[in-house]
Amino acid sequence: MAQLLSPRLLRRGLEVFAAISAVGFVGLLFYGNNFQQFLGTMGSLHWGWVLAGVALASMDWFGAGLRIWILARHLDPKAPFKGSIMAGGLCSWASSLTPLQTGGGPMIVLTLRRYGTPVSHGVIVTFMSFVATVVFFAVAGPTAVFLGAGKALQQHGILERSVTLFDMFNLSLSVFVGVGILMFAAFFFPGLARRVAQGATRWFETHGSPRLARAAVIAREGVDRAHDGMNEFMKARGWLALGMSVLVSGPSHANKLLAGYFVLRMLGIHANFVDVLLLQTFITFLLYFAPTPGGAGLAEIISVAVMSIYVPRALTPSYILLWRIVVSYLTVGFGSYVFWRFLKMAEGRDDAPLEEQTVPI
Repeated sequence: MAQLLSPRLLRRGLEVFAAISAVGFVGLLFYGNNFQQFLGTMGSLHWGWVLAGVALASMDWFGAGLRIWILARHLDPKAPFKGSIMAGGLCSWASSLTPLQTGGGPMIVLTLRRYGTPVSHGVIVTFMSFVATVVFFAVAGPTAVFLGAGKALQQHGILERSVTLFDMFNLSLSVFVGVGILMFAAFFFPGLARRVAQGATRWFETHGSPRLARAAVIAREGVDRAHDGMNEFMKARGWLALGMSVLVSGPSHANKLLAGYFVLRMLGIHANFVDVLLLQTFITFLLYFAPTPGGAGLAEIISVAVMSIYVPRALTPSYILLWRIVVSYLTVGFGSYVFWRFLKMAEGRDDAPLEEQTVPI
C-alpha cells in the first residue's frame, strides 16, 4: 500500500494528468476553431453559476467525507469527522492521479489511519464505500428510467441513429445493476460468496504464472477482509449505516453528476435538467474504470461526443475547460496542496513507521 501511494508515483500521476489534459485542451481549441469566441465566452460567463460550480466541486470532500464518516462511525463511534472529510477529498484526489482510480481506496485507509482509525477498519470502510456506490447507481438509475426520465434522449442517436443515447445509457447502467445484484447476493450469502471467491483465487494461485499466483494471494487476503466487513454490517445498525451511506452517495457523487448542467448554465445554455443528469451519469459510468489518470483524454473525447447535442462546436473548448475545472481540476489542485503540505510537515520524523513516512497524511 505504501509503494502504491508513494509521493513519487503520485507526482508522476499528476504530471501525466496535467500533460494529457493540456494536450487535449489545445486540441479542443483547434476543434472549436474560434479562439476569439473562446476568449469572449470566458469573459461573459454567468458568475452566479460559476460560484455554484466551485461549491459543487467541494462535494468531493464534504459529500464523500460524510459517507466515510457514517460507515466509520458504525465501527467506531469516536471516528473523527475531520479525518473522514480529509479521507473523502484525498480519495478523490488520489483516484484522479492513478489509473483505474486504484489510489482512492488505499488513500482512504491511510488518511483514516493518520486520524486514529485502525487499518482494519479503514479497509472495511473502503469496501463498504464501494458497495454504497454500486448500490446507489444500481437503484437510482432504473428508478429514473422507470419514472420516464430521459425519454427526450431517444431522439438523439449515434451510429447513424440506429442506437440512441438512451440505449447506451441503459446498456452502461446494466453493468452497475449486474454488479449490484452480485453485491446483494454476497450480503445475503456471505459464506458462499467467500468460498466461491477463495476457490477462484486458489485456482489462479495453482494454475497461473508466478505473478498471477502472487496476485491471487493478495486477492485472497482481500476476500477475507471483505467477508469480515460484510459481517460487521449484517446487524440492524449495520444495515442502517449502509442505507444512509447509499443515500449520501447522491451528494458524494454530486460533483460528477451535476457538473454538466451547472456548466451549461454558466454558458447561458438552457437544457432539460434530468436529461443532462442522465448523460452525466452515463459519462461517469464510462469513466469509472478509465485507464488514464483522472480519465484524462478519454473524459474530453467522451464528453465532447455526448454533450454535442447541447453544446455548439464553437463553445466546446469553454464547456470542456469549465467542466473539467468543476469535476477534476479544483480537487486535484487543492488535494495536491494538502498532500504535499502534510508531506513537508512530516519531513524529519525518523521515528515514524515506513508506511507513514511514505504517505504521511
